[in-house]
Amino acid sequence: MTWTELRQQRNALTRFELYLPTLHLKQQQLQAAILKVLNEHRELKQAADGSEEKLSTYRAAFNDTAGVNVAALSEPEAVKTVTANIAGVKAPVFESASFPQATYSLFGTPPWVDQALSDQRELNMNLLKVEIAAQKLALLQAELKKVMQRVNLFEKVIIPEAQENIRRIRIALADRMTAAVARAKIAKEKLQERERGDTLGAGSV
Repeated sequence: MTWTELRQQRNALTRFELYLPTLHLKQQQLQAAILKVLNEHRELKQAADGSEEKLSTYRAAFNDTAGVNVAALSEPEAVKTVTANIAGVKAPVFESASFPQATYSLFGTPPWVDQALSDQRELNMNLLKVEIAAQKLALLQAELKKVMQRVNLFEKVIIPEAQENIRRIRIALADRMTAAVARAKIAKEKLQERERGDTLGAGSV
């Protein structure tokens, strides 16, 4: 409960109040980024559903592939992603995918096998993009949660505590000043009474 502590608490409060808008800005940036990725994820999911619907029209024919393993040939063998900084968060972004080399006789396989392989690869590519978008979304949401926790901490705990500390210190210092003034007044009155007593004693002599 000192003037030094009061100054330190005021300086701390100033820093906290300057930092809070930065957290709010970070929160807004993350919310905007999450909304964008949510739209991206929804569009990719719709594309995957479209690919699945296209395949479903002749999926039953997959039993007659003339020895061509469509499922294996349509699985990506290499996926390339890059790391992007999205609202301060390092997140994966799909760049490309490669598939196994398809080697089979065009004359010895049904004509729909080429289309099936192409459609299955398209579906797997879209599903891969959906998965990466989901990872990106999860990272952004986790960061937003942490930022919101910090915002709540500053708004509901740290800043109110600093304000309360300042209030209590100011009251304590004011009380001390009042008490000091009262003591000084009493001491002055006693001194004046003593001086008057000395004057009266000197006069009687």
